[in-house]
Amino acid sequence: MTTYPADLPLLIIKTGETFAHLSAQAGDFEHWVEAGVAGHGLPVAVVDARQPGGLPAPHTIAGAVLTGSHAMVSDRADWSEALGTWLATAVQQQTPVLGICYGHQLLAHALGGEVGYHPGGLEIGTVEVTRNPHAADDVLLGALPGRFAAQVVHHQSVRALPPGAVPLAGNAHEPHHAYRIGERAWGVQFHPEFSADAMRCYIDTLAPSLSDAGRDVQALRTGVRDTPDAAALLGRFARLCSAPAG
Repeated sequence: MTTYPADLPLLIIKTGETFAHLSAQAGDFEHWVEAGVAGHGLPVAVVDARQPGGLPAPHTIAGAVLTGSHAMVSDRADWSEALGTWLATAVQQQTPVLGICYGHQLLAHALGGEVGYHPGGLEIGTVEVTRNPHAADDVLLGALPGRFAAQVVHHQSVRALPPGAVPLAGNAHEPHHAYRIGERAWGVQFHPEFSADAMRCYIDTLAPSLSDAGRDVQALRTGVRDTPDAAALLGRFARLCSAPAG
């Protein structure tokens, strides 16, 4: 079991790795998330959900960020299902949770939503996401502009939200780009932790399959840009975790 410092940590839960050639140059998902939450007064700890005995009781942490993964929630791997059970407990105890991509989908699955392959296929690149009216007073997404750019790469989606979930943002391809469950748990399908360079690397790495599917790889690559509004969610979540509930 991981030992934590006296102050409650913000926990980054690793659910997978990026491409080896990208991580060798720029670090992995957990490093990008850690950079985004840094500087907000909380110690940060990282655990790999795929390893046994790594998840602490939710009440012993200030909050949790779940990374993306190249795995699929619909595969129902044992470690993933166990993490889903942990997430349901965390939400019940009002521990702040932010699920990113795989984490977003697993959070929905854990609370009774439906996750599966998107009928429109892969969404990839820098896309426009629209905040919906339900997000106006949301403490995490409420400060976003009405339309904002975000980095995305996903085959699967939240096909149906869990009962009681509040939809917060979407676009024509993906209506469930962000949602909230309760008052302190969020899922975002997009990647606030991705840099423009990381996004280009994903497009370049997947270029053969994208071309085979009739996608314009050069247009996708040219469309990549920085996404500061989406990226700001990580720091905002860290500040929320450092504040008392209520």
